[in-house]
Amino acid sequence: MDSSKPSKSVRLLNVIEEKGNKLPHPITIFMIFTLIVIALSHIFYVMGTGVRFEGVHPETRQIEMLTVKAVSLLVPEGIAYMFSNVVANFTSFVALGPVLVAMLGVGVAEKSGYISALMTNTVTKAPKKFVTPIVVLMGVLSNVAASVGYVVLVPLGAIIFLGFKRHPLAGLSAAFAGVAGGYSANLFLGTNDPLLSGITTEAAHILDVGYVVNPTDNWFFMFVSTFLIVIIGTLVTDKLIEPKLGTYVPSEPLEHENKISALEKRGLFWANLSILFTVIVIALLIAPENGVLRGEGGSIIKSPFMSSIIFIMMLIFLVPGVVYGFMTKSIRNDKDIANLMTSSLETMSGFIVLIFFAAQFVALFNYTNLGTIIAVKGADFLQSIHLDGAPLLVALIMITTIINLFIAADSAKWAIMAPVFVPMFMQMGIAPEVTQVAYRVGDSATNIISPLMPFFPLVVAFAQRYGKKNGVGTVISLMLPYSIIILISWTIFFIIWYVFGIPVGPGANLNY
Repeated sequence: MDSSKPSKSVRLLNVIEEKGNKLPHPITIFMIFTLIVIALSHIFYVMGTGVRFEGVHPETRQIEMLTVKAVSLLVPEGIAYMFSNVVANFTSFVALGPVLVAMLGVGVAEKSGYISALMTNTVTKAPKKFVTPIVVLMGVLSNVAASVGYVVLVPLGAIIFLGFKRHPLAGLSAAFAGVAGGYSANLFLGTNDPLLSGITTEAAHILDVGYVVNPTDNWFFMFVSTFLIVIIGTLVTDKLIEPKLGTYVPSEPLEHENKISALEKRGLFWANLSILFTVIVIALLIAPENGVLRGEGGSIIKSPFMSSIIFIMMLIFLVPGVVYGFMTKSIRNDKDIANLMTSSLETMSGFIVLIFFAAQFVALFNYTNLGTIIAVKGADFLQSIHLDGAPLLVALIMITTIINLFIAADSAKWAIMAPVFVPMFMQMGIAPEVTQVAYRVGDSATNIISPLMPFFPLVVAFAQRYGKKNGVGTVISLMLPYSIIILISWTIFFIIWYVFGIPVGPGANLNY
């Protein structure tokens, strides 16, 4: 038997990589889907397709029997709508504004060096027995700043393990498991939360135009999930991955610098102090019963505080980023701050272009009523086969894990899936916030084994620093145990959470 011949699992992953690479760009996919919607809208319009269901009337906000029929985009009114609403569809897309506002702060914190220094300082100070959980935890937390975890923490994890005379690939795997496998978990809100909640809100409007999903509506579940991911990541690294790797013997002496300078330490001190000051100021606006940011009757759930959560999130990153920058001289004046903000938005250019096409697809999908028709008929089918509740959510998780192997961009994936699954599950009595959680669990679990994930080649390049033969197969073989165990454990955890009726976020209901 030829020992050099790849195993069946590796050959399967190679096929997935090959086929996935042949998929069009997400923008092209949205254009194709938009053309399909245009064609189907006219076909179903001519056929007189429609549904009758119990729903929320868009004007009276009362629950009553509604009749909805397919609307064609190829009749004069439909063509006029497509041409005249392009700009409005884009600028009114819920996910656009919150993400760009949040990135103004996150970008300054990242590009001033604050986030990188904070993660390096935290991990390098960890006691030896806590190194693995700290690396995984910092990987999860790094997701508040978009892609910084892939660029900074994944290679840092390898360096830290090497410094403790442990195998660097084990450290790389632990960090990658936290960053990508725990992508949706976090103790704090990240740029992903307003993005996904915005898309979910747009999808919910197919059935209920007044429904709003807030960025905080998954926070309870994601907060607790952070500890689950840390436990899984630690056990898999220490009990499975590191023993499999054995002792690392470098082919040549390696010199790594994983410490921060005295200047950076001073910058961190004052930057962290500025976060505390910012939080205290915000708390003073919320804590009193008649606080400025409280809502009617002293409510916190429905209040100016919840409405301003994105701006607050921006401040919590912007303030320490600026303070750190001035202390370390990476920022010298107001022009540097403006340049860092500009630079952070430049990195979002691909996202902005993608959102333009996603917004057109979602808007036309809503206009044609195809989403409502699919949702009602899909819900009727699921009821006929007696699939609802927990089994339905598990099915969505499994579907997401498969799609995730071929479409890596989570925003593009959810923009395609949400208009179908969110209203369909609403018809089954499942709240959009819960549907979004199921999607996030499935999306995160297979990130670490998807060769099409944008940062996967970067992780492979990091792995090759510790062995020229390390490649895609190496990284996938290391990450597969994490993926399988995270998927199974997180799904079970989510179902237990759902069955016990625990809210997934502040003010978020489980049932619609």
